[in-house]
Amino acid sequence: MITTDIIIIGAGPTGLFAVFEAGLLKLKCHLIDALPQPGGQCSELYPKKPIYDIPGYPEILAGDLTDKLLEQCKQFEPGFTLGERADHIEKQDDGTFIVTTNKGTQHQAPVVAIASGLGSFEPRKPDLPNITDFEDKGVEYMIKEPEMYRDKKVIIAGGGDSALDWSIFLSDVAASVTLVHRRNEFRGHLDSVEKVQELKNQGKINLITPAEVTAIKGADKVEALEITKKDADPVLIETDHFIPLFGLSPKLGPIANWGLEIEKNAIKVNNALDYQTNIPGIFAIGDGNYYPGKLKLILCGFHEATLMCQAAYKIINPGKRYVLKYTTVSGVDGFDGTRKEAPKAVVKAIE
Repeated sequence: MITTDIIIIGAGPTGLFAVFEAGLLKLKCHLIDALPQPGGQCSELYPKKPIYDIPGYPEILAGDLTDKLLEQCKQFEPGFTLGERADHIEKQDDGTFIVTTNKGTQHQAPVVAIASGLGSFEPRKPDLPNITDFEDKGVEYMIKEPEMYRDKKVIIAGGGDSALDWSIFLSDVAASVTLVHRRNEFRGHLDSVEKVQELKNQGKINLITPAEVTAIKGADKVEALEITKKDADPVLIETDHFIPLFGLSPKLGPIANWGLEIEKNAIKVNNALDYQTNIPGIFAIGDGNYYPGKLKLILCGFHEATLMCQAAYKIINPGKRYVLKYTTVSGVDGFDGTRKEAPKAVVKAIE
């Protein structure tokens, strides 16, 4: 039996940052993740994808963000159960919870934080009859290694941030990039939309809207796509790769059977207080939770993790008062006995 203060289900960015925030409160964490390595989708789906909305980083690759978060929290010595899925949860008579994985590993703690993001997921595929015949033969639903597209002809379909960001990124890698979207308007960030338009004007991206990919042509691999624009005849465009980026179809998996209140395929939480679920002691933070006004952004998950840890401290230490201290003043004490002092100039200025 693995015992800890907080069991964190999900080792993505939100779960990893929760380790740091808990460590500041002298709380120990153990993370469970079905993936074989920490980082969640950032490591598994798009480690080379640039992220633009992390404070302090104008641009950072998803894999590098994972590395930075691991470096930040390692001083608090988190435990990991990787490659195992959290299947069952039981509340004990003493108020603690036991979380058991699909491989039978048991974990016990007074607080559980679900930071599993979208849960289990699979890519949404376009409705093309022969698309499965070309999977791994020129059809990819996610980009793990951009270098495989070096000097290749690429067609991306989609209208969200992933489609926009990868079109921008690959414009400096691929021989040609064509972005196809069924509407003239995009769902992504305005900055990305403007950048794509700028690259189109420079001739670095071929933008086709409103249009859809209606057929895949090829023998043993993708050779061309049929693209149909509204009120126009289909055209055939040669390509080496077709990357439909229509998002992920999320599934909560076993978590859906834990008695938690579910809304909009996510775990409903009380965001007015601490992101606790309908079961006291179980929290949900990050993309897997729901409340009015919810934004599925990594930085929002960081905020939720911070408030969750404050509430967890009160559960684990009932009646004990905690005074919030800024790390710029107090420094950071790791579980290994090391201490990072706040810069003297900062302390003097605050004093």
